[in-house]
Amino acid sequence: MVLGERLAQELKELYTKLNNEGKLLSKTQLEGYYETFRTRFGPDQLKSIDGEALLVLMHDHGNHDSLVYWLEFKNDEEFPARFGSIAGGSALKFGIYRRKETGAWTTGTTLDQREISLEEAIQYARKHRDQLILGTQLLEHLPANGTNTDYRVLQEQMDGRARDVSDLAWGHKYFSLLYPYKLDDYHSPDYQRFHLIKLLQIPPEGEGRYIVAGRYVAIAHELGIPLNNLTTILNFRHGRPYRYWRIGTSDGTQPRNRWDLMRDGNCVAIGWPELGDLSVYTTNQALREALRKSMVDTYYPDNPQLAGRKTQEVFRFVEVIAEGDVVLASDGANVLGMGTVIGGYTYEPSSDFPHRRAVEWLSFAEWRLPIPEGLRTTVYEVKHDVRNLVAIESQLLEISSTQPIPKPSPLPSRLSGLPGRIQSILERKGQVILYGPPGTGKTHWAELTARELAARSSFGAAFEHLSNDQSVFVLGDGHGADGLVRMCCFHPGYGYEDFLEGYRPVVVDGHMVFLQRDGIFKRLCRDAATKPEHKFYLIIDEINRGDIPRIFGELLTVLEKNKRDISMLMPLTGERFRVPKNVYLLGTMNTADRSIALLDTALRRRFGFIELMPDSSLLGDAVVGGIPLGPWLDALNRRICDHIGRDARNLQIGHAYLLEGGHPLTDVPKLAKVIQEDIIPLLEEYCYEDYAALDHILGQGLVDIHAQQMRSELFDDSRQDELVQALLAPCPEIATTWPAVTSDVMSSAEDDDAVDEAEGEGT
Repeated sequence: MVLGERLAQELKELYTKLNNEGKLLSKTQLEGYYETFRTRFGPDQLKSIDGEALLVLMHDHGNHDSLVYWLEFKNDEEFPARFGSIAGGSALKFGIYRRKETGAWTTGTTLDQREISLEEAIQYARKHRDQLILGTQLLEHLPANGTNTDYRVLQEQMDGRARDVSDLAWGHKYFSLLYPYKLDDYHSPDYQRFHLIKLLQIPPEGEGRYIVAGRYVAIAHELGIPLNNLTTILNFRHGRPYRYWRIGTSDGTQPRNRWDLMRDGNCVAIGWPELGDLSVYTTNQALREALRKSMVDTYYPDNPQLAGRKTQEVFRFVEVIAEGDVVLASDGANVLGMGTVIGGYTYEPSSDFPHRRAVEWLSFAEWRLPIPEGLRTTVYEVKHDVRNLVAIESQLLEISSTQPIPKPSPLPSRLSGLPGRIQSILERKGQVILYGPPGTGKTHWAELTARELAARSSFGAAFEHLSNDQSVFVLGDGHGADGLVRMCCFHPGYGYEDFLEGYRPVVVDGHMVFLQRDGIFKRLCRDAATKPEHKFYLIIDEINRGDIPRIFGELLTVLEKNKRDISMLMPLTGERFRVPKNVYLLGTMNTADRSIALLDTALRRRFGFIELMPDSSLLGDAVVGGIPLGPWLDALNRRICDHIGRDARNLQIGHAYLLEGGHPLTDVPKLAKVIQEDIIPLLEEYCYEDYAALDHILGQGLVDIHAQQMRSELFDDSRQDELVQALLAPCPEIATTWPAVTSDVMSSAEDDDAVDEAEGEGT
């Protein structure tokens, strides 16, 4: 028996459940799809054509009937995306591609690309065709229930005779579609080994995409289900691969003397307090350089080699460890606690172990790793001996999770660029409106700018450097004490009495009476008049949702910069009222609700305006799950403009949806939540449930046009690869853009094994 009895029973029950829910393809369906693929792209078809026709059939991303399109993006009734995803990354993964910007055929590596002639491109296609055919011949002779030895021989033959295609994900997917009962449809060795380890299997020795397939064939045979069904249920059960990290618990003076801090603080933590808050570095390069300098100058001036290794350790702790990874708080080979990372990097300045990652602890049972590794290293990825990984998964199988621990709040973003423009308009006109489509950061920039300007004008320091009392002075205490920066939100029911003054009903001694009450702007102006040395800011969110003439009334007369301090008579109370010169207004308006052209003319003349449109450049070269965020957002907005119609420019999706704490999203689960909970509902509103329009914008992978609903099942954690494929399918050309191509560069820190045996622990 390949599997243990418990695991086999669990997988059988999961198979039954998913099959009853219609989430598995039947054997008849699978055979039909496999035959469709073979008819189009099998060896006989590839043999029958040559020249430019072969090149286009195999490698033209713009051709939806090409092999590369079917392997990466095809997802419809003819051929659904249910056979393992290879989406993401750049088109260089196919060896050659036609560059979107120039139309030129291109090859090479990420850092060394070159354009090639049509004839050279055809030669590449011929080589790939011939190796694909050769690979099918090797698989044809592989025994139906091959042993580990049989698959090792297959791996050696593929490496020796068809390596240009067999060692690539797309080549493996091609072969698995033609021989679905001999090869699994995990097209990454990391995925193959991860899922075997989750099943407490030690993978066969050796490297490659074919060597472990026999194990999956045996498990599927044992369960009596198709290989495709097996990998589907394993995806549901295991989710995406994660890493395993050993974290030391000592400061170097006494064993495990920082374990209590980690256990009780629901975190893992490391020392080196003189490094300071590392969240201030916005790029990996800046972080590495700062770490390296501090390590040499402060901690290891006489040992630059050790300083370099410790730099890598801290970098990994801050940037490489990801949410969902497993951490082992350890004392030597003894594991004191096991948990899952649930938050990003945070800094606790009051501690000598200030660098933290939030953790949901799963177990505090003490046990030993079977094979000691990384014992003299503070931050170490456990990966070199698979027996340790199987032991970890065996422990995880036996324990029950504790209640989730809330994730730490993200750190505030840093100021840049735009606040200067806002400040310029405020100084010139006294009030500004930030307008644009949803998700362009209007409220964020208004709040950030207002508090920063207030802090600098009152205390001569950036807001982040203020003391607690100073911060309260700027923002108020939230319990009735107002600060220099205040905020309100206009809506259809908001009126003059809320903004300036009016009568409101209150109960006095059991009787309803009407009392005169000052509105938020009148109170702010009164406070500003008594403190002329300070600047006061009022943020009016969604300013265009209110009835502007009714709310502002006669205020518009004295709002102009050159009429400040001129008093006017309030019609209700008969009081004299003026707008002090130290009062500033910042409004925001969502043009998806109402165009700026529809604003009151008098209001428009008195405000300065800054348009904030979707700006994919703010996403940089960020790539999540193989999706280059900037090009993907641009492609989505182009489809919105093409298919929504009038005023579509104001209905685009803003870049802020793809940011968190001012930085681009970094993992697929967060991106999936944003798309499911923010972007799709917004597009459904734009399209008024016109699923034909939604299909044009989001694609068949996400929209079930026949059922008139979204394919919500793709947002399950276990189907993230399919979600990535669905998101990329409407815009396959972005795989040939520069961010996608350059994303193939691996971080040197992630592959640098020099960290593994660094000396010293914790400090």
